[in-house]
Amino acid sequence: MGRAKKKIKRPCYIFLALEALRPPEDLKPSVWAERHRVLDRKSSPSMPGPWRNENMPHLVDIMDELVNPEIEKVIFVKPTQIGGTEILNNWLGYLVMQAPCPALLVYPNDTLAEASSENRLKPMFRADPKLRKLFKERISKKYELQFEGMDIAIVGAGSAADLSSRPRKFVGIDEADKLPGATAKEADAISLAIERTSGQTDPFVYITTTPTSRTGRGWREMEQAHLLKHRFVPCPHCKEWIELKFSQIIGAPKESGLSHADRAAQALYYCQKCGAAIDNRQKRQMLRAGKWMEIRRSAEHPRSVAYWINKLYSPVKTWEDILLAFFEAKDDPEKLQNFANSWLAEPWEDTRLKTNADMVLERQTALPRYVVPQWALLLTGGVDVQQDHLYYTIRAWGEHMTSQNIDHGRVGGLEDIEHIMNLEYRREDDSKLMVGLCAIDAGYSTDEIYEFCYRNAEWAVPIMGEKPILGAYTKQSTVQKETSVAYGMRLLFADGAKFKDLIHARLRRENGKGSWMVYQGCGQDYADQVTAEHKVVERRGQQETTRWVQKKSHADNHYLDCEVYAAAAADVMHVRTLHLQAKQEDAQPAPQEQLPEDNWLTRGLGANANLDDWLGGQ
Repeated sequence: MGRAKKKIKRPCYIFLALEALRPPEDLKPSVWAERHRVLDRKSSPSMPGPWRNENMPHLVDIMDELVNPEIEKVIFVKPTQIGGTEILNNWLGYLVMQAPCPALLVYPNDTLAEASSENRLKPMFRADPKLRKLFKERISKKYELQFEGMDIAIVGAGSAADLSSRPRKFVGIDEADKLPGATAKEADAISLAIERTSGQTDPFVYITTTPTSRTGRGWREMEQAHLLKHRFVPCPHCKEWIELKFSQIIGAPKESGLSHADRAAQALYYCQKCGAAIDNRQKRQMLRAGKWMEIRRSAEHPRSVAYWINKLYSPVKTWEDILLAFFEAKDDPEKLQNFANSWLAEPWEDTRLKTNADMVLERQTALPRYVVPQWALLLTGGVDVQQDHLYYTIRAWGEHMTSQNIDHGRVGGLEDIEHIMNLEYRREDDSKLMVGLCAIDAGYSTDEIYEFCYRNAEWAVPIMGEKPILGAYTKQSTVQKETSVAYGMRLLFADGAKFKDLIHARLRRENGKGSWMVYQGCGQDYADQVTAEHKVVERRGQQETTRWVQKKSHADNHYLDCEVYAAAAADVMHVRTLHLQAKQEDAQPAPQEQLPEDNWLTRGLGANANLDDWLGGQ
């Protein structure tokens, strides 16, 4: 019999060494998540257990984009509770196991940083055996987790020192819109964090946020991204690809007399392509078949990609849930702001003073250009100065600040303005009226405007914008430039925001007493420019402010500025007390009942396009 072959025992350390040298399996982050990510009931009460991409299909492409070597930054703008933070957590687990590198996580404050570390990250690293083996929990700290080959620094954005002292290859930023902005001494928190990747090979930044306003950092990052994608799903009826929009959710009509809950209970989504009703069972099927589609591209080879989605894509929210949330918020501006931000993922804009060009055209009277209304008691002018031309307006004023534009236009130089402002304008009864005061923008070509107003001081005054003026719309000063021929001449300052409030509020009134009107055939360009701005709410931390901004970048707003200057000139001429000075009551238009303030909800939310068609009918 042959001799049995003797087994040779190899030392176990050889296997350990070979195992250590084995390169990690080449996995996409979404595949890694399904193999190794476990959701605990505390952090994910709605879907605890092993991670399943089919439960959150909209996250798959975003996760996998994080390993695209051609991309340096991914931005995810989304509603609350739809997985933006889970992408970040999955990515960190992937890095620890697949591609160790120093990472930095930035949260709005230390409280959230600590909560994330203790309640999300540490449980995640303990839940999977392979992650637990790499996690050096005993030497880890609350704000610094240690692993084989890497560490994760966790900071609150309020600590500038922590943000500016850590070189990192990967930076993850959660809730970017809630991070503090720049100060006189420090750059903003996001810029400081991104700066930590300088000098690193193939650095990467992931930013996720629920938007607050158009000026919020997350929304601005999205607008500046080289590539923007939205989520689309196939209609189960017509098979066309559609983007889910809030305006397509319809419940019982308000005329039904049902409660909000009962109206929402009948909610269905109606396809914008075929009009067919889609129920919640069909919704889940649509979500799983969805895909990201390119909406905008500004570079042939993009280095930054942004994704945007709303809560209609949530697998755990029904049409009824979404519509009921709206019904409960629509009559309270603060709640409606939360609905716009947290459900629709839209920036909030205060639209109580929102206007559009059609409203200006609706304010046309029967009088043609150049004709002064019979009720007018004075004329004022406003001039906006540009590099090689000027815009002007002339407005008639009567009692109770009733007003009407009688002329406006664009001219080549100040000599044209001098001619126009010294013309005689005829009333309906053929009596004549001349411009009493014209305010001319002195922010551009200041010396030239000062000299021009000095030579025409009987009817012209230089004007400049001013920050909020306490208790007044205007204030008067004098030209302080000693080398100017106009030294000591009157100089007018105007609080532009207050005058824009005034103009747009009176624009809402029907033609008649107290209304802001225009002549017949005033022109579309004039109407567009007068309404080129709207008032938006901005939040910085716990503080809320409002300001007028252009609806579109670089939109012309020269006629609006002209009307502000004309109104400021009228204010100087005591337009508010004309009704006390007037002797002829019959020179006034027939009084009309002043309309109550329009329900601003019926105007829509501007940027919140999904609400525009909805609010008027709800």
